[in-house]
Amino acid sequence: MTTPDKKLSLETLASLCKRRGFIYPSSEIYGGLNGFWDYGPLGSELKRNLKDIWWASMTRFRDDVVGLDATIIMHPAIWKASGHADGFADPMVDCKACKKRFRADQLCEEQGKVLGKEGSGFSLPAGVTCSACGSKDLTEPRAFNLMFKSFVGPVEDASSTVFLRPETAQAIFTQFKNILDTCRQSVPFGVAQMGKSFRNEINPRNYTFRSREFEQMELEFFIRPDEAVELIHGRVITLADNPDLAGEPQPAWGWEVWHKYWVAQRIAWYQAVGLPAASLVEYWQGHEELAHYARACVDIQYAFPFGIQELEGIAARSDFDLSQHQTHSGKSQEVFDEPLKLAAAKLDAPARDAFTATVAARWEAAGKSAEAARVFCLKLFEGRYIPHVIEPSAGSDRLVLAILCNAYVEEWVPDGKTEGAVTMPGEPGKQPPKGYEARTVLRFSPRIAPLKIAVFPLLKNKPELVAKARSIYNTLRKRWMCFWDETGAIGRRYRRQDEAGTPFCITVDFDTLTADTVTLRNRDSMKQVRIPVSQLVQELEQRLDQPTLPLDA
Repeated sequence: MTTPDKKLSLETLASLCKRRGFIYPSSEIYGGLNGFWDYGPLGSELKRNLKDIWWASMTRFRDDVVGLDATIIMHPAIWKASGHADGFADPMVDCKACKKRFRADQLCEEQGKVLGKEGSGFSLPAGVTCSACGSKDLTEPRAFNLMFKSFVGPVEDASSTVFLRPETAQAIFTQFKNILDTCRQSVPFGVAQMGKSFRNEINPRNYTFRSREFEQMELEFFIRPDEAVELIHGRVITLADNPDLAGEPQPAWGWEVWHKYWVAQRIAWYQAVGLPAASLVEYWQGHEELAHYARACVDIQYAFPFGIQELEGIAARSDFDLSQHQTHSGKSQEVFDEPLKLAAAKLDAPARDAFTATVAARWEAAGKSAEAARVFCLKLFEGRYIPHVIEPSAGSDRLVLAILCNAYVEEWVPDGKTEGAVTMPGEPGKQPPKGYEARTVLRFSPRIAPLKIAVFPLLKNKPELVAKARSIYNTLRKRWMCFWDETGAIGRRYRRQDEAGTPFCITVDFDTLTADTVTLRNRDSMKQVRIPVSQLVQELEQRLDQPTLPLDA
């Protein structure tokens, strides 16, 4: 693991990403399209590795999560029920002088001010100026819906209007009952989905961080309401009972413990893929920042070169989403919970009345209806409820950007001509001192690196070397993503692989022909050792599975 280079600029990173085939501007030969990016050969492999690890960690290695792959275009009524059709908007302002367009809240934040609110609208505070030309002549903020509109069928009218999804979560909610009925799961359990989402951002910026087309990795984890937990188990385990989340999840956990559990799970995952703890921030939203339906929300943030920004949000969304879809569709989203029905059957009438009174008092204290609480309790006594949900929602594009920022290192390495020279941190834009040369390296964790191994014949005009190297390459490529390179000096080939983030390089030389050994070179330390060809697969298995193992151990 590495510490992000605080001197790294997005321009420097973008240059490397284009040069080495990680990320290209979309439609570049036609002048590009703002807010859209294409992933090249190395970028697509890196992104796929990260998504595969996320998917495996969520579904393959857990018994309580299943997967979904839903359509990008769904019935427009879904977005009415979810609130996106009416409320999914950002405040937009235009500069009348230079015609630039901005998100009003971001413009205010950049200038140390707070966007004002007036009823359902917004107002600019005094002194806000255009960040492009400095003009004070700005329009008043107005709501701009972020959803892309399209049409289904041959006629483009209101009846055929649809939207590209702005998130993947709603498909999980609308398919909840189908999944529950077919996957043999019971609450608590989760549904994971990865896929494209689209938001017509007013001002895409910070490279790939805020784009108009992006990919999400979302989990909706459905849990019992605390009241159902209390009826079944006689108590609800809170964070006060288990502040350190010791042990495996327990049936009596309440919503706040489940929420904290998923925060801890997600932070541990980010560290496992190579983001150091020092670069991650756990930001708990204040009450005034929460969505109206949320009980709590934690943003896992990363220290990007342009500031500390969100990688993932983990929200406790109560039963809002399923309740909305039940109301708008007329289709029940309730589950039947046999243990709940059995527990409620053991209560006599006075006990039920006492339980209902307690719940009603809690709901009234939270500003909710006591009558709604009584209806809710009657459903509980029948063994029925609408599940609550914990939602970890991450962006794979933001993750790729964070991984690239974290892995990027510039250093000055000895040129081999100066005795006693040691590797030093480089300074972007500056020439290295005498006796040194600059090296740029992407120190990916081996498990996510797009290329695991590069194989070189020492000389491309020696058929015996090329044949031996090809034989080794063909063996290794069956197990790992490998790269073949026979062009240029070995040192230059090493530098190319350093910039690609390839953990290991193998050189086949004349000693290989006589002693059947190859040179294995470590990306980070640049140390080289001789390895028998017969032991190469076993050695690489060990090193690729243990990325911190010293090369000369």
